Amino acid sequence: MTPAILIDVTRCTGCERCVAACIKRNELDPLRAETDRATGVDGLSANRWSTIVQVDRGRFARKSCMHCEEPSCVSACLVGGLTKTDAGPVVYDDSKCIGCRYCMLACPFHIPRYEWDETIPYVRKCDMCFERLQDGQKPACVEACPNEALLFGDRNDLLGVARDRINRDPQYKNHVWGETEFGGTSVLYVSDVDLAGLGWPEHLDNPISALTDPLIHMTPVIGMTVAFGSLGLSWIIRRRMTRASEADGEDGEHDAKS
Repeated sequence: MTPAILIDVTRCTGCERCVAACIKRNELDPLRAETDRATGVDGLSANRWSTIVQVDRGRFARKSCMHCEEPSCVSACLVGGLTKTDAGPVVYDDSKCIGCRYCMLACPFHIPRYEWDETIPYVRKCDMCFERLQDGQKPACVEACPNEALLFGDRNDLLGVARDRINRDPQYKNHVWGETEFGGTSVLYVSDVDLAGLGWPEHLDNPISALTDPLIHMTPVIGMTVAFGSLGLSWIIRRRMTRASEADGEDGEHDAKS
């Protein structure tokens, strides 16, 4: 089983009970989360791992980590701070994080957020309530939704549910967001309106990791090149300073003899 969440935009009322459940489950600061919602571009922050976005008039959609099948954030992480678990969710280990924030640059959905105002900052994002899944429970957001706009289950089963709804009701657009984009995601959407308001990038069938892997593999070479270049530049500068000092010394001796 590959755990996944299907979000039906036609059933979402924007009540944000799923967001409140996420904040409570992860022991985040609700006051700071509310401030971040009001001041942030999309409502996501280190204190608010999921949010509700109005994607069209009267249409709302939950936004959080997509838990990609082939996640670019994992591909970009140099130290294994982000991993794609066998159970499906992409989880973060702050004990390994070095704060490079490559994951933030690599994510095509711009999801990971950084604790900019903390003395020891970390990257934060939804982990699909990984510990709850291990205990056989649903993610807190799914459990809290009063309108069944969020469904939890096996990804293949949810794709079947999504296709069934699309075939039965002409109001839905003939598309399951997350089915193939960027290699597929574990958070899927069906909707009767376009989801550009969620900040979805242009359609790409190939996983984004195919683009990030070559750069990550070249990182050691790039790092060594920069290091040797810096050492070489430092040697040249020191050499010039030594010669300048010797020249000043020779001038001083000549003036003394004169």
